[in-house]
Amino acid sequence: MIRKNSTASAMVMMIAAMLMLPGIDAIAKWLSGSVSSGQVTWSRFFFQIILMSPLLLKTRGPWFTPALALHAARGSLIAFATLFFFSGLAYLPLADAIAIFFIEPLLVTLLSALFFKEAIHWRRISAISLGFVGALIIIRPTFGEVGFAALYPVAAAFCFSFYIVLTRKLVRHEDPIRLQFFAGIFGCLVMSIALSYGTTQGVLILTAAWPTTDHWMLLGALGLIATVCHLLVVYAYRLASIGILAPFQYVEIIGATILGLVIFDEFPDSVTWIGVAIIVCSGMYVFHREAKLAATTG
Repeated sequence: MIRKNSTASAMVMMIAAMLMLPGIDAIAKWLSGSVSSGQVTWSRFFFQIILMSPLLLKTRGPWFTPALALHAARGSLIAFATLFFFSGLAYLPLADAIAIFFIEPLLVTLLSALFFKEAIHWRRISAISLGFVGALIIIRPTFGEVGFAALYPVAAAFCFSFYIVLTRKLVRHEDPIRLQFFAGIFGCLVMSIALSYGTTQGVLILTAAWPTTDHWMLLGALGLIATVCHLLVVYAYRLASIGILAPFQYVEIIGATILGLVIFDEFPDSVTWIGVAIIVCSGMYVFHREAKLAATTG
């Protein structure tokens, strides 16, 4: 009964996180005309550091661990993933960008086979290939309209996939709160360097300017939502397995569609929904195969 209650709690936390996460992207898209995506990305990590600092009192362990370089790489990857995704939101509808980004679970499966020597057979390879076809269906008409900006969510998915692989490696020995705090520290550091360079060189997506009061409030809200949602996901995975929770990632598309319609008057067309359906079905099949394999070997 305790295990059943824990799984139910984990599912509730995961669904709540996935429904709230598009709020981050909606704020970033709303600000895209007045605040650079680089500065929005920096703010996301800055507020994460502030909000998570009190939680560090509950953690233990040395700061300068042998894995510090991996923490730095992980923070850099999440920074670039966030920057690419926020940059894409200036050109793409909210739901389209998130749907394209959802090739990420498929990429993680490929990377896990490469780095962790996990078995991957023809059925999963076929499902992954089909998922990429779904992404191309969404990208193709958009690419004709906005050019290479349509590939920003793809770049974000690649960076985030490597971030997940490093997370899987580090979470075996590191406290989840420390993991998130280190990600904030190094993400903020990387973006500070990028903004310094971009501002002096006139790179538009990396130009810093002092935000207005309203902008600060929105950026703070973005940081709060990001911190709460990522903590919900971390604790959900402590209560239930990846096989149970991973399919709930696709709930995020529902939240994105609702916010896109209400705030930006955007609604995916029929072609986009076909691509979304293909990506979701491919991802669900991969999750099913992984859960079945885990049950067989467990």
